[in-house]
Amino acid sequence: MATGGLGMGTAPASAPSNLLAQKLRAEAVVKAAAGWFLWVAALSVVNSFLSMSGSGIRFIFGLGTAQIIDALAHQAGSSGVVLDLIINGFVAGVLLLFWNFARKGEKWAFIVGMALYAVDGLILLSLKDVLGTAFHAYALYRMYRGIAVIPVLQRIEQAMAPAGAPIVPK
Repeated sequence: MATGGLGMGTAPASAPSNLLAQKLRAEAVVKAAAGWFLWVAALSVVNSFLSMSGSGIRFIFGLGTAQIIDALAHQAGSSGVVLDLIINGFVAGVLLLFWNFARKGEKWAFIVGMALYAVDGLILLSLKDVLGTAFHAYALYRMYRGIAVIPVLQRIEQAMAPAGAPIVPK
């Protein structure tokens, strides 16, 4: 059974300090995986600012949807710049929501966020952006590592709960 590389099967489950250490490692993996949503949001906003300034430079870490929005904004003129900021700000805000919930171990946030990010990768693929698509694949892999550890984290939390204690949602 895969445990996400947390060493779950090597020590007795009754040792509270061992469970605490395993829980801390599992939480760190989930938070690191969720952090990819934050990086993508931030670098997409940076890419939009670079595009609006006409620098011709962009990071491969950005979103395909942001590239399309930036291109349409350039065609619309000065009013397009404001819309560009609003729309890309909204997209970055949605990614921040996924980051917030995913770092708390919410599986749905990983699933929905990864699905939308995969669709965005397909947009990059249709634009023939090979590096951007490859980065999307790598980021999705890193996000998947977090979602794979959530069941392990839940088992650890159940093992740490005192017998008869009420189950309290996060």
